[in-house]
Amino acid sequence: MNQLYATWLVLVPLLGFILNGIGFRRISDSLAAVIGLSACIAAFGFSAALYLDFMQGGQAAMVIRLFDWISFQGLSVPFEFQIDQLTLIMLLMVTGIGSLIHIYSAAYMHHDAGYGKFFAYLNLFIFSMLLLVLGGNYLIMFIGWEGVGLCSYLLIGFWNTNTAYNDAARKAFIMNRIGDLGLLIGMFLLVQEFGSLSYAEIFPQVAQRFTENDPTLLAITLCLFIGAMGKSAQIPLFTWLPDAMAGPTPVSALIHAATMVTAGIYMVIRSSALYNLAPVSLEVIAFVGAATALLGAVIGLAQNDIKKVLAYSTVSQLGYMFMALGVGAYSSSLFHVVTHAFFKALLFLGAGSVIHAMSNEQDIRHMGGLRKALPVTFFTFLIGTIAISGIPPFSGFFSKDEILFQLFLHNKVIWAMALAGSLLTAFYMFRLLFLTFFGSFRGTADQQSHLHESPFAMTLPLVILALLATLGGLLNMPEVLGGNTWLAHWLAPILPVADHGAHGADLHTLENILMAVSVAVALLGIGTAYTMYLGKKTLPAAEGQPTSALHRLVYNKLYIDQIYDIVFVKPIGFISRLLGFVVEYLVIDLAVAGVGALARATGKGLRFAQSGSTGSYLLMMVAGIVVFLALVFKSNLF
Repeated sequence: MNQLYATWLVLVPLLGFILNGIGFRRISDSLAAVIGLSACIAAFGFSAALYLDFMQGGQAAMVIRLFDWISFQGLSVPFEFQIDQLTLIMLLMVTGIGSLIHIYSAAYMHHDAGYGKFFAYLNLFIFSMLLLVLGGNYLIMFIGWEGVGLCSYLLIGFWNTNTAYNDAARKAFIMNRIGDLGLLIGMFLLVQEFGSLSYAEIFPQVAQRFTENDPTLLAITLCLFIGAMGKSAQIPLFTWLPDAMAGPTPVSALIHAATMVTAGIYMVIRSSALYNLAPVSLEVIAFVGAATALLGAVIGLAQNDIKKVLAYSTVSQLGYMFMALGVGAYSSSLFHVVTHAFFKALLFLGAGSVIHAMSNEQDIRHMGGLRKALPVTFFTFLIGTIAISGIPPFSGFFSKDEILFQLFLHNKVIWAMALAGSLLTAFYMFRLLFLTFFGSFRGTADQQSHLHESPFAMTLPLVILALLATLGGLLNMPEVLGGNTWLAHWLAPILPVADHGAHGADLHTLENILMAVSVAVALLGIGTAYTMYLGKKTLPAAEGQPTSALHRLVYNKLYIDQIYDIVFVKPIGFISRLLGFVVEYLVIDLAVAGVGALARATGKGLRFAQSGSTGSYLLMMVAGIVVFLALVFKSNLF
């Protein structure tokens, strides 16, 4: 049954993509929505069935080989799936959150001309992510990896009549290709060392083949991490993610919560057998994650686009996940992946509800006082904001606190950076909440007259996600608070090195102290935001108003895009134009044109020999015979 469930789990979203992709110009919007929704909900059903079957089968990991695929000079790559604890958690998260986003999209995109095409792309996105997660080897994973990259390009640039949106889609596509090159090199090195790309063949050999920090192993793990940096938006390959807000809001929720940005985290967790013997690589991951978490939080302080604030919060939260990976706390990282999926999907869909009510306005400077007109959106958005800020008893508190605890035990410098990021997160998220939902309305009279709560199909996913964001911490509640760390025990058969068990009384005391510190820091951020934006009624500066140099630096995202433009884009453009002129024009074009000109000149010269006169032809024939006989006579004579 496992093979049947796994096969249909992948095929159903693919079938939805095919039906809507082929027939989106012919079928009605209602039918397109039914097909898209049914495909994703059915995938969730098959994921649940696969989970139940796995539980009944003794929870033993299994590899399902569907067919032999590639066989070349000793390298054999079957088309195979791997079902284990990690796979099942990811499947349930992707299909569950994906189904809620599909339901929301049915109402949010109702008046869009590309309705059927949009659902086709969403189904393809889900299919690609499922293939990435289910793959039993790096090549199958890579197909899904590239698939989610393609879908992000299609959906970020979905409204393709807007040049800026197309630019954002290209930026995401190209920056991810940079990371993918690193992943490919890592895969080539794996083939060279192991002669295989299958997890079941590679991971058992790692300890026998490599010593700790072996140079080849470091090269493999760092190359794989470069791929993760691109997909999961880490420094320096993070600038595509905020620009990805160009796509429809449900796309933002899907990319940020359930699919694309979690792929890099998943890949590193899946490759934990490699990283366990590469502490240097783990240290690099931890510091890159810390720098990214802090940078994303700093930039989020001054953003005024409601979706951009959430985008930079995603960059920052992904940094926390990588920090956990960097200290070997793999299940802590996955725990935050799951809770982040709950509250970040909630926040993005809530932002979409606000944008829907505000007639597509996204600037929080033009909002305010929306809690009365949008009570459900406000309440659920408040829950998401509290969760991401790390306030108990909401889910974000438990997953973030677990990461902070692990960081404190392993590296106090990184812990301090993570704690600073928590302070900034609480501040800018409540800044967003206060400016959007409190105070007086700052939009136009026309916008105010059209303010209304979103339809049921949009608010239902918000309520469900708010419930998950509230209770999600129960998945891995720490023992010090009376929990049983279910997720850590669930993952123990494949992540035995994760440090999540009970500690001594002293460490329990330390954990309680660290919890109190993290909550105090979050409350400090919330209190500061309250004082500034509700107490003093501070409003962000309007465009063009003079501001401090520091504010301009943060508002302009530290000018990182401009730096990249100067350092990379312009030099590459100059070299491209130079090569285009020297190589393509002066060498290739002139050579080809020269051959053509020579052929034309030769033809023009020879055409005079074709006069059409029989006498001329006879004269030339006689002359030729004479020359031929003279040459023959000369050779015989001498």
